[in-house]
Amino acid sequence: METYEPFVALAVALGCGLLIGLQREQAAFAEGGREDREFLGGVRTHPLYALVGAIAMLLARQIGYWLVGAALVAVSVPLVLAYQDDLRKGRDRGLTSELAFFVSFFCGALAMSQGLAEPFTNRLVLVAGVAIATTALLSTKEPLHGLVKKVTREELYATLMFLVVAAIVLPLAPDEALGPLSTLNPFHIGLMVVLMSSISFVGYVAIRWMGPGRGLGVTGLVGGLVSSTAVTLSVSGRAKHEPGLASACALAVVLASCVMPVRVLLEVGAVNPGLLRTASVPLAALLLAGLAGAYVLYRKRAQTPPQATVEDKARLKNPFELGQAVKFGLLFAAVRLACKAAETYLGASGLLVAGVLGGLTDMDAITLSMARMAREGTDERLATTCILVAGMSNTLVKGALAWTLGGGAYGRYVAAAFAAVLLAGGLGIAAVWLLF
Repeated sequence: METYEPFVALAVALGCGLLIGLQREQAAFAEGGREDREFLGGVRTHPLYALVGAIAMLLARQIGYWLVGAALVAVSVPLVLAYQDDLRKGRDRGLTSELAFFVSFFCGALAMSQGLAEPFTNRLVLVAGVAIATTALLSTKEPLHGLVKKVTREELYATLMFLVVAAIVLPLAPDEALGPLSTLNPFHIGLMVVLMSSISFVGYVAIRWMGPGRGLGVTGLVGGLVSSTAVTLSVSGRAKHEPGLASACALAVVLASCVMPVRVLLEVGAVNPGLLRTASVPLAALLLAGLAGAYVLYRKRAQTPPQATVEDKARLKNPFELGQAVKFGLLFAAVRLACKAAETYLGASGLLVAGVLGGLTDMDAITLSMARMAREGTDERLATTCILVAGMSNTLVKGALAWTLGGGAYGRYVAAAFAAVLLAGGLGIAAVWLLF
């Protein structure tokens, strides 16, 4: 392969320049720039720039890397002259076209370089990825400019706050068990705060782009993959401030809860496939009951669409509700501590208590724990019952949160759907002990 590497690198450089140049020339024709002599170059010029960069890097292996700098200066001269001419004639234009030429040049240079992004195939993938990303960025001019016009100062500030917490604060949190009974992990707690904020962003973006009804439905399904409780907290406040969204917000909560039994089954199957024999039937009953409630709410939402005022984008609240997310993290830590205490001091009899407490915020922890204990000898019926009790406890908490935070109308929608889920859970527990 080493014999053919220069030829392959030149071909990739040529292809990258061709891709970028094709986009530039197509955009120039679409905007009329070709006829107005504002067009710098396209499907032929960009590949040539990429080849210059590649050849300069190849020769630099023998002559010296100063040659790459000299080549860059040489190919920059016509770009600088063209830009000065545009400024002199008062043409209103940016630097996008000129910067695209530099990308083409450096794609060629990178393709022919050595010691960067090794092995050779990885380097070619990197070069191709840069060219594709550049072409995609150049091709989305109108959507991106439209997005800039839609984004408010508050939204930009909220996004920065989220990035600070997720990318700076969370990685610095210690990832070790601390506190009483060594059960409080600051990193895991911080992860829940980021999770809560992420779901808020998902809901906000979905509503902005898809409309209130469909956006909230997507929020429920996506958020339910990680935490239906967090979805409930996220949308309940919106239901209170926007009464016209009551049925849509309730649909989001119920859909998120429908994802919970599926997630639990996947976790149980991963840790202890044998437990699926007793857990699959009652969990399937929970899923069917939730889907029935979601269908009723969907029909209700279709009959009473959101009010026109809901479409006013200025009324949507800050997508990063840090205070609420922090409260959720503290609640999560308190429940984890209570579960650990119940298991430590009550022994086997504390399993059901741990199930009730664990289901208040975190179904995953209690599900994995019970599946592992069943594999180690705990009665499968008891383990399944603990998981179901946790699910019912979680459902009760979400219903209470919905009623308290979202108001009566929204709370009644959620309560009606959750009543069917709780009934299915009770029947499921009876079936576990009667049939197995």
